[in-house]
Amino acid sequence: MKGPQEKLMYVICVLTRTGTQMPDFLATVDVDPKSPTYCQVIHRLQMPYINDELHFMGWNACSNTFGDTTKKRNRLVLPPINSSRIYVVDTGTDPQAPCLFKVIEPREVFCKTEVASLLTPRYLGNGEVMISSLGDLFGNGKGSFILVDTETWEVKGTWNRPGDVAPLGYDFSYKPRHNVLISTELGAPKFCADAFIPENLQKGAFGRCLNVWDWTTHCLVQSIDLGEDSVPLGICFLHNPDAPHGFVNCFFEGSVHHIFKKKDGTWTTEKVIEIPKKTVTGWYFPEMPAFNAYLVISLDDRFLYMSNWLHGDVRQYDITDPHCPRLTGQVFLGGSIYKGGVVTVINDEELDCQPDRLVIQGRRVYGGPQMLQLSLDGKRLYVTNGLYTQWDEQFYPEMFREGSVMLQIDVDTENGGLCVNPDFLVDFGKESWGPARAYEMRYPGGDCTSDIWT
Repeated sequence: MKGPQEKLMYVICVLTRTGTQMPDFLATVDVDPKSPTYCQVIHRLQMPYINDELHFMGWNACSNTFGDTTKKRNRLVLPPINSSRIYVVDTGTDPQAPCLFKVIEPREVFCKTEVASLLTPRYLGNGEVMISSLGDLFGNGKGSFILVDTETWEVKGTWNRPGDVAPLGYDFSYKPRHNVLISTELGAPKFCADAFIPENLQKGAFGRCLNVWDWTTHCLVQSIDLGEDSVPLGICFLHNPDAPHGFVNCFFEGSVHHIFKKKDGTWTTEKVIEIPKKTVTGWYFPEMPAFNAYLVISLDDRFLYMSNWLHGDVRQYDITDPHCPRLTGQVFLGGSIYKGGVVTVINDEELDCQPDRLVIQGRRVYGGPQMLQLSLDGKRLYVTNGLYTQWDEQFYPEMFREGSVMLQIDVDTENGGLCVNPDFLVDFGKESWGPARAYEMRYPGGDCTSDIWT
């Protein structure tokens, strides 16, 4: 947390289905307030194929390599959801202008692992990157994990034992000192790859469980049912490697569950945050859930931040007591319930009136907050508002046409509180290849979301 302030940010930008027939790209954004190119995209690394749907990325090294001169955090791993390729990007040679280092083709992934629809990459600390999967080659759900060697950059196989897979997959995190890895569930790719279809609710198409794996034996030992169509997505353990606590956000349910270890060694959960649905007109249903999309925890394990993609707010919670989070900050960054929009809120348990539209530097902000990245000192929270191509097009057609933005929120780390920085705006709607949608963000050298202390 006492390290230097971030100056560069790598941002995934998606052009899938924009009509430009151009590949997705990795943008390098200048976030140094003292730089003449502040808030500008200073480099774009275009991928070689179209319609990949880049989403998450991860490093080839993590915090446990700090001080090891033989290890360098100089490769970013990007596995697109649609194609099941794995792109390896060199960020070490020129951090301002990354270049493509290697492409692992889908054939190698399919032949060695029999999984597809890759998603979350995380470094394991032993020279391997592990990537979670959503499904098999036919679009069925398959919660498996593939391993990639960071020396040869070849697929080694699966981390989980053959035949021992979860019904569904999405994100994961691990705690070696507690001998555990826990994964989440989105849904089968054949149900999630297209637009949201309400008829798929209550039919087992979407996830409902946390899957608990033995870190040593790689066996699935426990499943924790969070309820039908709860859709547990992002999972974060506290950074303290000894702390047996974590959090998971449930997308459809609009809730956050606290994960903790019991005295008998098993894991359990308790719902500690639930965002009330809003009674509305002008929407798909008479009630609108929050669709809380992402979580990040500050490095000192004091604050949790959560994005609510549909309602449009980002929240800050004091989690000093993980059993009882306390709301300490909230700010609206777009969403679906702004004043004067097509949605009218009839009843709201939290707000007295609908929030104002967000306009920064004359730019109307469409869409809702999704991906989050926090500065190491915890004082700046970065936000992008792309979720997934088909869902972006369905729920936020204006953002899909105009492109998304990257915003910065100033954080009060003493008393709690959030405030939009009016001087920070990265407009991805002005890209020369067409309006892009921005997803995950990473700093060179590591960040709050990618480091796991072991």
